[in-house]
Amino acid sequence: MNDLNPIREKEAFICDMDGVIYHGNRLLPGAMEFVQWLQKENKKFLFLTNSSERSRKELHQKFSRLGLDVDPEHFYTSALATASFLASQKPGGSVYAIGEAGLINALYDAGLSMNDVNPDYVIVGEARSYNLETLEHAVNLVLDGAKLIGTNPDLTGPVEKGISPACGALIAPVELATGCKAYFVGKPNPLMMRSAMKRLGTVREATVIVGDRMDTDIVAGIETEIETVLVLSGVTSLESMKQFAYQPHHILESVGDIVPA
Repeated sequence: MNDLNPIREKEAFICDMDGVIYHGNRLLPGAMEFVQWLQKENKKFLFLTNSSERSRKELHQKFSRLGLDVDPEHFYTSALATASFLASQKPGGSVYAIGEAGLINALYDAGLSMNDVNPDYVIVGEARSYNLETLEHAVNLVLDGAKLIGTNPDLTGPVEKGISPACGALIAPVELATGCKAYFVGKPNPLMMRSAMKRLGTVREATVIVGDRMDTDIVAGIETEIETVLVLSGVTSLESMKQFAYQPHHILESVGDIVPA
């Protein structure tokens, strides 16, 4: 679409990060101008990521290294969404978690406790500590009755050298060994989108989601009835977009196109 005013007039923006704002440790063209425009226009905005590894403070520090000044409260991760979901399901519940600091801290902050004997939930996120021992333990806890939760369904995530197995791939052996299907909280689960809108204090009609992935960002927006913007600065091309049964409302080269000339 050529008319970008419907996007620019929205009061709230939910934006993916990798492939939209940066790739690895490289700031993408137009990203700085876009972030500055959000701030200058007093837009409500959240940077949303399916990765559960980093805390909001760590994401704030990453943006700072890229030259972007964004306060920690403008970040929302699948770890925070997962912790919020579990706290609403079983306040004060216990978990066995395979994950990094971003996930562990979010669970503690939500009032959940760690338990490797008889937890209510087994939670898997992206984790450097993932090994056969943690995998065996998770399998047996699930067989003993713990509910299986994944922070997000992504099979891979981008890293400097290519791709890395993400939560969906790491949790698959637990699903296969136990016969239990995990419940995933991150995108495209509309639950994460509704949590993001609640944090922004906005409604879907006043919100737009900006992302580079059809299978997470765009479908999450469509299923939550939020206007969608696909940027071609990440993993999706005009050609690969055609294979999906749904399409975005707007297609742009980069987030910089949203900023008025």
